[in-house]
Amino acid sequence: QVQLVEVGGGMVQPGGSLRLSCAVSGIIFRLFPMGWYRQAPGKQRELVAGITSSGATKYADSVKGRFTISRDNAKNMVYLQMNSLKAEDTAVYYCGAQPPFTTWGPTAVTYWGQGTQVTVSS
Repeated sequence: QVQLVEVGGGMVQPGGSLRLSCAVSGIIFRLFPMGWYRQAPGKQRELVAGITSSGATKYADSVKGRFTISRDNAKNMVYLQMNSLKAEDTAVYYCGAQPPFTTWGPTAVTYWGQGTQVTVSS
């Protein structure tokens, strides 16, 4: 009954932008830190950005200054605005929920979305 559904992926040229959305149901959304993760072929899943219930954020060094995570607790939505996209951003992007006060990272995530493909290519 817990569902996380990501939308917004697609193909974009280097330097372009995409906005990912994740709709969450089945949990008390406002209590859960939410994160965006990505997994490229042959690579481990990694944290891209996280946001706590109060709005504190964390970003991977590789995306700082380019990506912005946000959430709307009234709508049970979390977003990832991706600007200045690079080829190395190409990956499947996943929305994940984890319990409060856990350390950011894939191992802490208890609920995952299905993923959405982001391809940055010229």
